[in-house]
Amino acid sequence: MKEKILDAMQRSIESGSCSGANVLVIKDGEEQVYCDYGYRDIANKLPMSRDTIFRLYSQSKPVTAAATLLLVSEGKIDLASAVEDYLPEFKDGHVNENGKRRNVYRKITVRDLLNMTSGLAYPDMTTEGGRQSDMVFRELDERLYTDHPMTTREFAQRMGKIDLCFEPGEKFMYGTSADILGSLIEVVSGKSFGDFLQKNFFDPLEMNETGFYVPEKNRSRLARVYEESQQGLMEVKTNHLGLRYERDIAPSFESGGAGLCSTVDDYSKFGQMLMNEGVYQGKRIMPAQAVRFMRHGGLTSEQKPQLHQGWDWMSGYTYGNLMRVCENESETSVFSSRGEYGWDGWLGTFFSNEPQHGITLIFGTQQIGIGRTGVLVREIKNIVMSELV
Repeated sequence: MKEKILDAMQRSIESGSCSGANVLVIKDGEEQVYCDYGYRDIANKLPMSRDTIFRLYSQSKPVTAAATLLLVSEGKIDLASAVEDYLPEFKDGHVNENGKRRNVYRKITVRDLLNMTSGLAYPDMTTEGGRQSDMVFRELDERLYTDHPMTTREFAQRMGKIDLCFEPGEKFMYGTSADILGSLIEVVSGKSFGDFLQKNFFDPLEMNETGFYVPEKNRSRLARVYEESQQGLMEVKTNHLGLRYERDIAPSFESGGAGLCSTVDDYSKFGQMLMNEGVYQGKRIMPAQAVRFMRHGGLTSEQKPQLHQGWDWMSGYTYGNLMRVCENESETSVFSSRGEYGWDGWLGTFFSNEPQHGITLIFGTQQIGIGRTGVLVREIKNIVMSELV
């Protein structure tokens, strides 16, 4: 299996589609394969390695979902309650569809945030809500390097005043819901989002390389970000979604949707905890019922096509608790089994749990434009499923 995976990685990397990658595969709690190829830093000829640190971007979302459901299990958050019950800035919401603005008929619920059915948009110039979201993110970016950067709570307060793209619960749309959950967790727990994650997940899981920034002593292990160009791969030092490229200071905005950095080994501990229904190395991290709930989809039959229209490769999947969930493996474009779940990130990182077969797959790379699950990670997952199932 290792030779096949390395061959796929070599073909992809030597063709110039990405600078380097690594992958870790675990089955029934035992490591099956680890391999890497290429560079984390081309200019300095630093190879991809097991301890390479990646910007997870949207692969942060499953951690945010787990944190939310932990508080649900403690009776501190109610999924059916309105978000405004916790975050008053979401009172008096408005929908703006096709240029027509009106009051919402139904309030955003916590469940809407977990299912991406809230109507809260990422920056997008095609909708009024998306344009207003873009203004919030512009302010977030403008304040990144000032002495008054936007905080997690302040971000939610800004987003609570923008127009929704549709009636809450009506449609699926990928947006800022996970970031709002980060703020909600702060209010309910009385801790910063980062401190809550540290105490309840990163410390007990021994995820010592995971957080919202990279300490100076580890910064040489943070992979560079690349993009294809006519001259080959070029490093792109870009801030994105209000997050500093350098990840060199603890941010005021701890993004539940995109902010974490981690390694394949660290993230595999989170994946294994979910695989074992909340237990890691004999320690109970989450109640089993919370984990079982987490790995189920939440979209209606009318909403699922909206997920598939956005990402063709998501055919056969539903979405819920900030993750994809496989419903029909005969419709997928990658080898999966019913109940497979996980998510991926803007720069190509990928997480998959296959509960039927006890397989956890963690993939790392840092490549703009690799797509939501690039060809390489699909090839690797197909190899893994063929060899281990």
